Amino acid sequence: MEFLENEDPDILCLQETKCQAEDVDQLWPNGYKPFFLSAEKKGYSGTAIFTKTKPLNVTYGIEKKEHDSEGRVITAEYKDFYLVNVYTPNAQDGLRRIEYRQKWDKAYVAYLRKLEKTKPVITCGDLNCAHKEIDLARPKANVNNPGFSPQERAGFEKYIKAGFLDTFREFEKGPDHYSWWSYRGGARERNVGWRIDYFLVSNDLGKRLKNAFILPEVMGSDHCPVGIELKRK
Repeated sequence: MEFLENEDPDILCLQETKCQAEDVDQLWPNGYKPFFLSAEKKGYSGTAIFTKTKPLNVTYGIEKKEHDSEGRVITAEYKDFYLVNVYTPNAQDGLRRIEYRQKWDKAYVAYLRKLEKTKPVITCGDLNCAHKEIDLARPKANVNNPGFSPQERAGFEKYIKAGFLDTFREFEKGPDHYSWWSYRGGARERNVGWRIDYFLVSNDLGKRLKNAFILPEVMGSDHCPVGIELKRK
């Protein structure tokens, strides 16, 4: 509530909400319309969008039955773009879910490219992958760990090859910028983190990018908020 009131975003996307809409008191500041998507399994996964501008249309999932039971994707259509909020599946310890993750990455990129045939796309959320060595504090120690395996990094590269821009890297080329920290060992205080939360945009939206940012000072989660500002068309 404090974050919404202080930052006043036009659109806020949440991942891993772990709730049904009816579980939450509807006490948002005036002007926000919420859209919730929950997993079939209660207390697991889930996404939500809070928006001041009413979308033209809102859809749920990526039109693939095998991927749409975990509440991972909400798409809000606006006049000039689609906004796709995503909570990407974790490959899990020992990469025991890596085969599913690879199928997901392929299906999700195909979904975004299908949307792009109509209008530009913004996709944001927890992508559960540090793309390059600069995107985590200890790359050598994590080469085959979930979030930095060769398979997941190759999956992320599909977004770049499809023409999507990693908005934060359009403005900041340096290291030590992270969006997630382990709760163990004072990792956040020491800034031993990972950048796994992103805003990716269609190349056509690159000229409208005004800013892309990370807000590590915002507490309340093991992640912190990331965001972008677009110039009005």
